[in-house]
Amino acid sequence: MAIPSRFKINHGDVFPHGAYVVSEVEPVRDWEKSSAGRPVQQLDKESGLPVWAVSVLDADPDARKDAKTVTVKISASHQPVPPEAMTGMPFRPVEFEGLTVTPYVAENGSRPRVAYSLRATGMRAPQTGAARPAPKAARADAA
Repeated sequence: MAIPSRFKINHGDVFPHGAYVVSEVEPVRDWEKSSAGRPVQQLDKESGLPVWAVSVLDADPDARKDAKTVTVKISASHQPVPPEAMTGMPFRPVEFEGLTVTPYVAENGSRPRVAYSLRATGMRAPQTGAARPAPKAARADAA
């Protein structure tokens, strides 16, 4: 049985209330190949493409304080460009394409926990009019 280390998942399953870019898109440094004066960008083990990272705010009002901002790594040949900010606001709504999740055990002293690494193949502005599940509260009210 071949179990992949990365599991495909839809953007709406991870961010049902939406997601917002809150940092610049930056190259991920390969610490094993880099030296003091020569940084080397990490390459994705599966695709061989350079890896970029962006911090994202999860708009879920029920998300724990320590889980409100997550990092999504993007494998792409060129530096991804975040969508435009909302008019009059500093927020940049985003949807990730080719999203995968990798569970791992975070060694947290005497309290290890299961954590998740998010990767994508691209990002774009949210698709308007696309069929998306309604937020939890809206679904509950409809019942």
